[in-house]
Amino acid sequence: MAITGNGSLATLLFLFMIPAALHQGAAQYPVQSQNLVTDDVAVVEGEIAVISCRVKNNDDSVIQLLNPNRQTIYFRDVRPLKDARFQLVNFSDNELRVSLSNVTLSDEGRYVCQLYTDPPQEAYADITVLIPPGNPIIESRERQVIEGNETEMTCTAMGSKPAATIRWMKGDKELQGKSKVEQTYDRMFTVTSQLTFTVTKEDDGVPVVCSVDHPAVKDLQAQTYLVVHYKPEVKIVVEFPDGLPREGQNMELSCQAKGKPHPQRINWVKLDDDLPSHALITGADLYIENLNKTYNGTYRCFAVNSVGESYDDYILYVYDNTPSTEPAAHDSRAGEGAPRAVDHAVIGGVVAVVVFAMLCLLIILGRYFARHKGTYFTHEAKGADDAADADTAIINAEGGHNNSDEKKEYYI
Repeated sequence: MAITGNGSLATLLFLFMIPAALHQGAAQYPVQSQNLVTDDVAVVEGEIAVISCRVKNNDDSVIQLLNPNRQTIYFRDVRPLKDARFQLVNFSDNELRVSLSNVTLSDEGRYVCQLYTDPPQEAYADITVLIPPGNPIIESRERQVIEGNETEMTCTAMGSKPAATIRWMKGDKELQGKSKVEQTYDRMFTVTSQLTFTVTKEDDGVPVVCSVDHPAVKDLQAQTYLVVHYKPEVKIVVEFPDGLPREGQNMELSCQAKGKPHPQRINWVKLDDDLPSHALITGADLYIENLNKTYNGTYRCFAVNSVGESYDDYILYVYDNTPSTEPAAHDSRAGEGAPRAVDHAVIGGVVAVVVFAMLCLLIILGRYFARHKGTYFTHEAKGADDAADADTAIINAEGGHNNSDEKKEYYI
């Protein structure tokens, strides 16, 4: 016998009489091994939810499904409820499976699976409706940031259930923001995350991504690109000559400057002096003809933009036009290019050797003088030792005429 569910009074009475009869039969033949189970369901708004009431070891007991208001959705394979969104997916002795299409937030709640045994069994399936947030929106405090300053950004994800989680990425580095969650009157959530960080010139053009994590949606994100202004970076490049600058040659120096915004002005000066009269400035290049030693000095290139000023130096030393004395080639930038200093270690070594030789010579001479000075006094008193008496010894010691032929003096 088929029941169409036309809502008539007779049909409703029939449906309520069947459970009562089944209860009486169940009381006569209780079955303890039957087990009723179901599962919770999470479904995105507008999609399909499937509720499954399953019985293990069923003895032909009746299964029915009720909505959160405890209205019967399906009794066995009959749908008395006038809601065409509910459709029977499967009915057997061991399962009643029902689908609910086009789920809305009002469908959320606890659904009841009933098994008419003695005593009756119930299992509960909670349907949770997930509502994805709208596309996230990124807002910046300023469009352009100067290097070294802080910037602030906010990302907002509106109208979700449950509340979303927001993550920040700057390039390949994750940053920590500060989130705020607000619940609206319709049980929705709005999440706002605020991010503050200090920018560098390397951040210029780097994407900042706001990613939204939510069980109802994947890969939901928004991004913006940092615009960072920074003062110029300056570097002087020697266009020619290739080797060391020599007298009579021409030289060209190029001032390469980059910054954001692009440098509006580039200027060449010579520190502590005027530029040579033959110097020619063309744009960012400095051209000097017929080099000579009077051009030696430090040349500086300035670059200026709206953020600030930077410079680079080139030290020019002009060599004689004699290739035979040319040292190893090197760049004459930033202190390089001056004549190589004399090796102080070699000079120190030579001085040490000379001092040591002089000390040795003084020691030898001192010993020589000391030795010959003693010989002189010995010969002076030698006559006193050979005298026959004291008077003769005194006369001989005082240089008497008797020994004048034997007395000798040595002078050096």
